[in-house]
Amino acid sequence: MSVDVKCSVSNCYFWKDDNNCGAPAIMVTVDQQANARFNEEIADEIMVDLESQESASSSLHTCCHTFRKRS
Repeated sequence: MSVDVKCSVSNCYFWKDDNNCGAPAIMVTVDQQANARFNEEIADEIMVDLESQESASSSLHTCCHTFRKRS
């Protein structure tokens, strides 16, 4: 299944024209985990901890761990 992911963070490595995300996988967590260190490869593949399960009361309490600053 293919899903369009929109992102307005233009300095992200995965950001594409028209605010599209080009990441092969997306990792989103609750804000409480914002400073957690997940295993990531600096390549086209992202390895994430899929065992963690948290709940959020709204999208305002979530954050994207897929972001990687464009050099």
